[in-house]
Amino acid sequence: MEAEIRAELESSGFSIGGAGPEDAAQILSTLLTYCINYKMSAADLVSNWEIYYLNRTHIVTVRFSKLHDTAAVSFSELHLLNAKETERTNLCRQLDGLKLERSYLDGFQSHLQNEVKERLIEEEANLHVYSSNDVEMLLNNPHADEAAFLDTPGSKQEKPAGESSNSELTPLTNDRPSSSRVAKTNGDRITPFATRVNKFTQQYVLNADNAASMPSIQEVETTEDEVIRRIQPSQRCSLQVQRSQPEPGCRFMYDRIEDRFNYLEDRIRKSAALFSASGYCGEPADATLASEEKMFAVGMVTCDGEGRLNEKSILLQGSVEHSRGQRVRLDLKDLDHFSLFPGQMVGIEGHNPSGHCLIASKLIDSIPVSVDAQLPSAKKQAVDNESHQNSDNVTLSRALSSVIAAGPYTTTDNLFFEPLQELLSYASRKPPQLLILMGPFIDSDHPDIKKGTVDQTFHDIFHFQILRKIQDFTQYLGNTVRVILIPSVRDAHHNFVFPQPAFDLNLPEDITHQISCLANPSLFSSNQIHFGCCTMDILKQLSGEEISRKPLGGKLGDRIGRLATHILKQQSYYPLYPPAAGVPLDFSLAKESLVISSTPDVLLLSSDLAPFVKVLSLGEGSDDQKQFICVNPGRLAKGIGGGTFVELYYNEDTDRTNASIIRI
Repeated sequence: MEAEIRAELESSGFSIGGAGPEDAAQILSTLLTYCINYKMSAADLVSNWEIYYLNRTHIVTVRFSKLHDTAAVSFSELHLLNAKETERTNLCRQLDGLKLERSYLDGFQSHLQNEVKERLIEEEANLHVYSSNDVEMLLNNPHADEAAFLDTPGSKQEKPAGESSNSELTPLTNDRPSSSRVAKTNGDRITPFATRVNKFTQQYVLNADNAASMPSIQEVETTEDEVIRRIQPSQRCSLQVQRSQPEPGCRFMYDRIEDRFNYLEDRIRKSAALFSASGYCGEPADATLASEEKMFAVGMVTCDGEGRLNEKSILLQGSVEHSRGQRVRLDLKDLDHFSLFPGQMVGIEGHNPSGHCLIASKLIDSIPVSVDAQLPSAKKQAVDNESHQNSDNVTLSRALSSVIAAGPYTTTDNLFFEPLQELLSYASRKPPQLLILMGPFIDSDHPDIKKGTVDQTFHDIFHFQILRKIQDFTQYLGNTVRVILIPSVRDAHHNFVFPQPAFDLNLPEDITHQISCLANPSLFSSNQIHFGCCTMDILKQLSGEEISRKPLGGKLGDRIGRLATHILKQQSYYPLYPPAAGVPLDFSLAKESLVISSTPDVLLLSSDLAPFVKVLSLGEGSDDQKQFICVNPGRLAKGIGGGTFVELYYNEDTDRTNASIIRI
């Protein structure tokens, strides 16, 4: 960077003066220190130096003109003029030849300090110190808090000039009097996110014909000037947790090769048992034995070497019980179509005449569901007494309004979390019964996090910038809304392991029944609607590993939908093996946590792929198969701009369900 500073100075016509190379090196070192302390680039530093240089030149010119304009003077005045002339000569020498010398580095530092001081004074000029009168006014005015909470980071810049508004008031809570000042300071910063034109744009609508009949789906707000009053949801939703493992505080990074072997062997053995119990296939046989007769084998798809799977490198690994864990090559030339990836459990019907290659005539890539498969009722737990009472009420309607979003929740150019504030502002105007927020919350891929330039701990950023906003949101809407927080392996402040335990938060007692923390992945139900959720980007990883063959003359089909159905067909949130690079899969925790025992009504899979809401079926076009809704809300923040989230209204079944992908 010292070389960059020297180059910038020379391009502006300045040179570094001094007694020798060591003197010049010390000047560059001092300038580098200024860049670090005042967070400036080399170009910004040289621009400030030019301003300082021009100011000094102006001072010299003024003093020189005053000396020439002086008339008759006394002896003492002549002595003073001589001193001034000496000072003028020294100043001219310092600025002569556009040289940057050590003698005025202190003055340049004072100039930089004054610039920072003036900027801070200008930023804090509009800060308001709240008094007891302000608090009394907010408490007595029932609509003051509405305008306060609905104020967003970008609202002030988008109002017409000269228009007054009460939205500068920020929400106050009794235990956090200073949080509003922080929000106000961040909100006044002009960022690329705050300068966008459209607030919310409806990008995609599922079952658009039924949108008018859904009570929670309304027109998207496009203006911030109207006074919008709160609309409370008609009924508080129930919430039950079927599976949220591992528990907070669990041991991880202690898995052994034995745990990996047991996990894979258990998957193959259970798949073979389910195929056998279904009655559609015969008893699993040893695929490595030479036989001209047709046989049925169950195993895991693997690759014969490193690299991507292809049709010539497919192997089938059997269980220890049936084939001693050996592998056999698969020949798929007789199959009309298939879709395979490493780690997939399949049933193969074919024959092995040589003992070295199993020629497949039929492939089944969907593990049959057990007859007694059901939700793990022994592990069900109601979040509170109210939801427990609602779960026992058989007349409870299977209808739920929800807003679903996935992180990151701030743009890459700052840590102000403006997209999160916009999302909460939208949810406050169109209150859902359930708000599902999936990680990452403190994204480890954020430039400031990766560089380590933040001056707060990751836990402090999470609690002050995210959790407080969510608490204010729940307190603003009251008891009628629930919020679910699900972590991600990209969360810098949480355990880097998959499966991932839930956040361990010490929330105030008055909102513990409103904010729930679940593990990644997790299975829960609300109003008898079952949700499966996983924040690991399994869709993107499967997309890079899957190989497929389409039927002759057939259409290519919906590839994203096919990848999503693999998750439920394999009855696992992470069926890929070996795991993708960078995935901290702990096999000692995966046995119980990754299993999908039954098909959920809504499957939430956050991914970097394009956002979507799809109605999918596990059958090959048959109507008797259960349908489910798969949702990828996308990322709430993308680069320096806003991303997408999903507004979902589930009503009894998929045909009457309405969903919208909304871009901010």
